[in-house]
Parts: sequence; C-alpha cells; structure tokens
Amino acid sequence: MSKEITLAIFHDVHMKPVSSPSRHSVRAAISVLLRQDDASVQCTARQLGVSVRSLQRHLAGMGTSYSELVTEVRLDTACRLLAESNERISDIALRLGYTGASSFSRSFARLMKMPPIAYRQQQAAKGNGKARASKS
Repeated sequence: MSKEITLAIFHDVHMKPVSSPSRHSVRAAISVLLRQDDASVQCTARQLGVSVRSLQRHLAGMGTSYSELVTEVRLDTACRLLAESNERISDIALRLGYTGASSFSRSFARLMKMPPIAYRQQQAAKGNGKARASKS
C-alpha cells in the first residue's frame, strides 16, 4: 500500500465523529477559509471534522454541491464588501480567491446581472436615500 493511501486511510479512520454539518456551518467554514486563502473542499472537511467524501455526500443529499456553496459565500461576501466598504474591486477579487479583478467581475456580472461597480453605485444610492429619509 502506498504511503499516500495509508495516510488517507489513517486520516479518515481518525476523524472525530460529528453529526452531519449544517448548510450554515459549511458556509461559515468556507467563509473563514476564504480569508485564509484556502477554501478547498479538503480544508473545509478537515475544519468540520468529516471526510471529504462524507461532506460531498451530505451536500448532495441537501441538493447542493461544495462549489455551489463556495459561489454563494463568495457572492454574499462580495455584495457586502461592495456595499459597505470602499475596498478596491481588485482587492475584493483577491480576497475572495479570484485570480484577478476581471475574472471576479465576469463572475459577479453573470450572477448578479450587473458589474460590481454598478452594484456598488446602486447600493450607495440606496444608502443615501435611507440617510435622507431618516433625517426627515
């Protein structure tokens, strides 16, 4: 038996037993790992104390996949950062694990039907409207 297979078996056998992770706990782990630049399925499973295969089976049973949850977390985080900060789009892209601003912008536009800069402007306009309404 190869060393990698032996280590994989050892790792899977010695996982601490946990109940199946909730969607919320998987999303929370992904969010933390994105900040650490390693939101791989392997790191997320390790963080949750389950094997990669168990995590994948559990997510499939919930009707989703790991990549879909990563996309959700990235989009939620991007929307929050665009609306609540002045962080440069290129910095947001890198923070979320994109290779650059252009790949982030394409992905964001595909999912939100508008480019990130337009979303930021729209959210700023909404915020200004709320501020004016509360002063009345």
